[in-house]
Amino acid sequence: MAEQAVLVCRDVTKTYHDGNDEVSVLKEVSFTLARGEKVAILGSSGSGKSTLLHILGGLDNASGGEVVINGRALAGLNSNELAALRNNELGFIYQFHHLLAEFSALENVAMPLLIAGIAKAEAEQRAAALLEKVGLGHRLSHQPAALSGGERQRVAIARALVNQPSIVLADEPTGNLDKKTGDQIYQLLCELSEQMGTSFIVVTHDIALANAMDRVLELTDGVLQAQRGQQ
Repeated sequence: MAEQAVLVCRDVTKTYHDGNDEVSVLKEVSFTLARGEKVAILGSSGSGKSTLLHILGGLDNASGGEVVINGRALAGLNSNELAALRNNELGFIYQFHHLLAEFSALENVAMPLLIAGIAKAEAEQRAAALLEKVGLGHRLSHQPAALSGGERQRVAIARALVNQPSIVLADEPTGNLDKKTGDQIYQLLCELSEQMGTSFIVVTHDIALANAMDRVLELTDGVLQAQRGQQ
């Protein structure tokens, strides 16, 4: 799998200092992610799942080890290079959609393209096509307040995918939804992964969502173990 890996996480550790005490959140976490692969990371609250996801996405620094995305070590990038990599290679989906309230669904999805320097007309055309793909072609002009929870999360998914990233990092993407809507969202994630060849890392405590992925890993007390599939 190594030659196909879009992400390599190697011996990543994270420690915090609490007064004179050192708290270890992640302990030599290692795994690889293949192109188009969907991996779930399970763990209870406080197990380090979100911390790991933030490190993988370049939003936090590891205390040790390294993260390599498409052959580039995150630790070797300056702030501008890291920001460019996040915008071009990574998509992010959160439990709470983090849409901009004053902008329409179309404008929210087009935003990463505009940041990347794409002309407005092309950005909006690509955003509209992706919103159509996630079933919201009829809601382009609606602001988040006029959308249901499931619709807002679909907009967030479209925004995460609009730059055609290699990897999407999702933190509890169904955690704020009822079961039926959550089921629809993870079916959508699976379909989009197959259609677009995007790799997904999904942090969750939802067993059903995890089992829809290709591989399940579990974080326990900062240690990552394979629950299903090969690590």
